[in-house]
Amino acid sequence: MKITSTAVSLNVDDVPASAGFLVGHFGFQEVMAAEGFASLVREDSINVIFLQRGTEVLPEGVRDQRAAGVIIAFTVADLEAEYERLRGEGVSITMPLREEPWGERLFQVTDPNGVILQLVAWATPDGC
Repeated sequence: MKITSTAVSLNVDDVPASAGFLVGHFGFQEVMAAEGFASLVREDSINVIFLQRGTEVLPEGVRDQRAAGVIIAFTVADLEAEYERLRGEGVSITMPLREEPWGERLFQVTDPNGVILQLVAWATPDGC
Protein backbone atom coordinates (compact mmCIF):
# COMPACT_ATOMS: atom_id res chain seq x y z
CA MET A 1 0.00 0.00 0.00
CA LYS A 2 1.16 3.50 -0.82
CA ILE A 3 -0.68 6.31 0.96
CA THR A 4 -0.77 9.41 -1.22
CA SER A 5 -2.46 11.80 1.21
CA THR A 6 -4.08 11.89 4.62
CA ALA A 7 -7.20 13.69 5.80
CA VAL A 8 -9.30 13.94 8.90
CA SER A 9 -13.07 14.30 8.51
CA LEU A 10 -15.09 16.00 11.23
CA ASN A 11 -18.86 16.28 11.67
CA VAL A 12 -19.98 19.80 12.52
CA ASP A 13 -23.21 21.78 12.56
CA ASP A 14 -21.91 24.76 10.55
CA VAL A 15 -19.47 23.71 7.82
CA PRO A 16 -18.77 27.27 6.52
CA ALA A 17 -17.94 28.49 10.06
CA SER A 18 -15.30 25.81 10.66
CA ALA A 19 -13.93 26.11 7.12
CA GLY A 20 -13.72 29.89 7.43
CA PHE A 21 -11.89 29.59 10.76
CA LEU A 22 -9.15 27.39 9.27
CA VAL A 23 -8.89 29.53 6.14
CA GLY A 24 -8.86 32.84 8.03
CA HIS A 25 -6.59 31.97 10.94
CA PHE A 26 -4.53 28.97 9.87
CA GLY A 27 -3.84 29.54 6.17
CA PHE A 28 -5.78 26.59 4.79
CA GLN A 29 -7.32 26.76 1.32
CA GLU A 30 -10.74 25.47 0.46
CA VAL A 31 -10.30 23.20 -2.57
CA MET A 32 -13.75 21.62 -2.74
CA ALA A 33 -17.08 22.60 -1.27
CA ALA A 34 -20.73 21.75 -1.69
CA GLU A 35 -23.84 21.82 0.47
CA GLY A 36 -22.74 20.37 3.83
CA PHE A 37 -19.15 19.69 2.76
CA ALA A 38 -15.80 21.48 2.63
CA SER A 39 -12.33 20.09 1.93
CA LEU A 40 -9.38 22.17 3.10
CA VAL A 41 -5.69 21.79 2.36
CA ARG A 42 -2.35 23.19 3.37
CA GLU A 43 0.86 22.03 1.74
CA ASP A 44 2.52 21.37 5.10
CA SER A 45 -0.40 19.81 6.95
CA ILE A 46 -3.04 17.13 6.96
CA ASN A 47 -6.12 17.78 4.83
CA VAL A 48 -9.20 18.67 6.86
CA ILE A 49 -12.73 17.85 5.74
CA PHE A 50 -15.85 19.18 7.42
CA LEU A 51 -19.15 17.37 6.92
CA GLN A 52 -22.58 18.63 7.91
CA ARG A 53 -23.85 16.63 10.85
CA GLY A 54 -26.74 14.44 9.72
CA THR A 55 -25.63 14.04 6.10
CA GLU A 56 -26.39 10.66 4.54
CA VAL A 57 -22.81 10.03 3.43
CA LEU A 58 -21.98 9.36 7.08
CA PRO A 59 -22.60 5.93 8.60
CA GLU A 60 -26.00 5.84 10.26
CA GLY A 61 -24.60 5.23 13.74
CA VAL A 62 -22.47 8.40 13.72
CA ARG A 63 -24.48 10.56 11.35
CA ASP A 64 -25.81 12.87 14.06
CA GLN A 65 -22.71 13.03 16.25
CA ARG A 66 -20.51 16.11 16.46
CA ALA A 67 -16.74 16.14 16.44
CA ALA A 68 -15.99 15.77 20.15
CA GLY A 69 -12.94 14.70 22.07
CA VAL A 70 -10.79 15.23 18.98
CA ILE A 71 -7.83 17.58 18.97
CA ILE A 72 -6.12 18.63 15.75
CA ALA A 73 -2.53 19.40 16.72
CA PHE A 74 -0.18 21.50 14.62
CA THR A 75 3.53 21.54 15.51
CA VAL A 76 4.87 25.03 14.84
CA ALA A 77 8.32 26.64 14.81
CA ASP A 78 7.53 29.72 16.95
CA LEU A 79 4.79 28.92 19.43
CA GLU A 80 4.88 32.28 21.19
CA ALA A 81 4.56 34.18 17.90
CA GLU A 82 1.54 32.08 16.91
CA TYR A 83 -0.01 32.65 20.33
CA GLU A 84 0.36 36.42 19.95
CA ARG A 85 -0.78 36.39 16.31
CA LEU A 86 -3.99 34.53 17.10
CA ARG A 87 -4.70 36.71 20.14
CA GLY A 88 -4.14 39.77 17.94
CA GLU A 89 -6.66 38.38 15.43
CA GLY A 90 -9.23 38.13 18.23
CA VAL A 91 -9.17 34.32 18.45
CA SER A 92 -10.17 33.15 21.92
CA ILE A 93 -7.42 31.11 23.55
CA THR A 94 -9.27 28.26 25.25
CA MET A 95 -6.18 26.73 26.91
CA PRO A 96 -3.41 29.15 27.76
CA LEU A 97 0.20 28.57 26.85
CA ARG A 98 1.66 25.86 29.07
CA GLU A 99 4.44 23.29 29.27
CA GLU A 100 3.87 19.66 30.12
CA PRO A 101 6.36 17.62 32.20
CA TRP A 102 7.30 15.55 29.13
CA GLY A 103 8.48 18.66 27.24
CA GLU A 104 5.46 19.53 25.14
CA ARG A 105 4.65 23.24 25.05
CA LEU A 106 1.17 24.05 23.81
CA PHE A 107 -1.94 26.16 23.74
CA GLN A 108 -5.40 25.55 22.35
CA VAL A 109 -8.08 27.46 20.47
CA THR A 110 -11.57 26.26 19.62
CA ASP A 111 -13.37 26.90 16.34
CA PRO A 112 -17.03 28.04 16.14
CA ASN A 113 -18.24 24.39 16.15
CA GLY A 114 -16.17 23.34 19.16
CA VAL A 115 -13.32 21.71 17.19
CA ILE A 116 -10.15 22.01 19.30
CA LEU A 117 -6.97 23.12 17.54
CA GLN A 118 -3.77 22.73 19.53
CA LEU A 119 -0.51 24.41 18.59
CA VAL A 120 2.57 22.59 19.85
CA ALA A 121 6.32 23.04 20.15
CA TRP A 122 8.73 20.71 21.90
CA ALA A 123 10.95 22.07 24.66
CA THR A 124 14.56 20.97 24.52
CA PRO A 125 16.70 20.37 27.60
CA ASP A 126 19.36 23.01 28.29
CA GLY A 127 22.47 22.44 26.26
CA CYS A 128 20.85 20.43 23.48
